[in-house]
Amino acid sequence: MNQARFPHVVVVMGVAGTGKTTVGPPIADRLGVPYAEGDDFHPEANIAKMSAGTPLTDEDRRPWLDAIGRWAHERAGLGGVVSCSALKRSYRDRLRASAPGVVFVHLTGDRKLIEDRMAHRKGHFMPTALLDSQFATLQPLEADEAGVAVDVSGSPEEIAERAVTALQGLDR
Repeated sequence: MNQARFPHVVVVMGVAGTGKTTVGPPIADRLGVPYAEGDDFHPEANIAKMSAGTPLTDEDRRPWLDAIGRWAHERAGLGGVVSCSALKRSYRDRLRASAPGVVFVHLTGDRKLIEDRMAHRKGHFMPTALLDSQFATLQPLEADEAGVAVDVSGSPEEIAERAVTALQGLDR
């Protein structure tokens, strides 16, 4: 599959520890489009809050979501993959306001598996203590939202392959 056949921007979403940053690049490779790390769009103040174990507020997330939305808008028709937790419907609506054609890959999985993966990450600012707040905030994709849910069990390559296969089904 190449970008001429899949011109959408894909937002790889889910709670912390589901593998957005790990799975996003192989999805982008398979689609033949660039990958952008969603965490790179956070203002420094957001990173400081999360590093201190303080959950972000909706107000904190607005400039981050707007920056991701601008990137997605610039990639409209060209394709791209970006990681973004996009936990609430309102956050996804904000992304769609900037880039109406975005589609979502919601990485889902067992909480124990996700917590275990988080515990073994090195150099990431999101502590496992915030996982409960992430699950409490999560609003899964609704039927009227363009996207697919993909289980995070298995290797990153297996997850990426399942995601791309599911995305191909959307584009028919």
